Amino acid sequence: MTNVRTFFRTALLATALVAAPALADGPIADRGEAVETAQFERDRATILSMAGDYKVRFDMQESTPWMAGYEPLDRKISGGHESVRVIEDTGTKIILQHLLVVGAEGEEFVIKHWRQDWEYEPEKILAYTGPNSWEWMEMPERLRNGRWSQTVYQVDDSPRYAGWGEWQDSQGIRRWRSNWTWRPLARRDAVRDPVYDRYASINRHQLTPTGWIHWQDNTKMMPDSAGEDGLAPVVQEYVLNTYDRFDDYNVAAADEYWAATADYWAAVRTQWDAVAEANGGIAIAEEAQTGTVISGRLLTIANEIKDGALSEADAIAEARQLITQATAEGAAAAAEVAEANGEY
Repeated sequence: MTNVRTFFRTALLATALVAAPALADGPIADRGEAVETAQFERDRATILSMAGDYKVRFDMQESTPWMAGYEPLDRKISGGHESVRVIEDTGTKIILQHLLVVGAEGEEFVIKHWRQDWEYEPEKILAYTGPNSWEWMEMPERLRNGRWSQTVYQVDDSPRYAGWGEWQDSQGIRRWRSNWTWRPLARRDAVRDPVYDRYASINRHQLTPTGWIHWQDNTKMMPDSAGEDGLAPVVQEYVLNTYDRFDDYNVAAADEYWAATADYWAAVRTQWDAVAEANGGIAIAEEAQTGTVISGRLLTIANEIKDGALSEADAIAEARQLITQATAEGAAAAAEVAEANGEY
């Protein structure tokens, strides 16, 4: 009996040490077809309700240091106006694109922001596994029933992080909570050349009377050969992004940008998807200022389409070439060497 217990303890420990999202909750029991269908439709309505026009507030606060001598950063608050659009809805998959509208009145311009893909009972997710690397991770079959994955993409449609969870009603609040996920550094941290190089996070979405909130619980981690998984915690961070419905800004600017660039960005998404399927994931170098090393150019191409400086066909061809080259075997490592030598 002792040997059996030891075996299971060892197996569970090995599972926990895999650099993949940890499990969230136990399986959801089959609730019958009628209940499952009703829950599915309600989940869909909840996700779709996050689309709209908003005044947004980003509130980031490092709190508890886990490493002796580390001084948490001062709280950082920012905000602006953001339009969220449904750009795909197949029934079991919903894609929401965020578009920031910034600048003085009459001089507004649009920044393509993050994207969130929701998928019902997926077989796999594209998860972050460490610096410059995302891999397909199987979602355990016993945990798929009734759950949605959320995959978040960066401004150039390269992946950022992914997790899964169940939409629930608790204390009168509609909410979704992910499993634990690994995440790459946000640019607000990456530009500081910090000691940590990734986050271990739980991601929550909750509806409010005026919109919704995106709440992140981030443990900032650093490499440490003596630590569990070769990592050690540095500091805790709490992020609360608030979306309050508001349309007294130049909403038309967001829609005009998307109308002009939607087909280009669809081709970009398709190219990233093709690379991930062909390679079992995506490997691409990142830099502190922009995210991936091709992010800046991919965004500039979209602006050139909108301004009439570049044809859509030429833009798509260039984007496909950029993505193919930057994700080729060995490209990420070569880019890291180039950056270290000051060639970027």
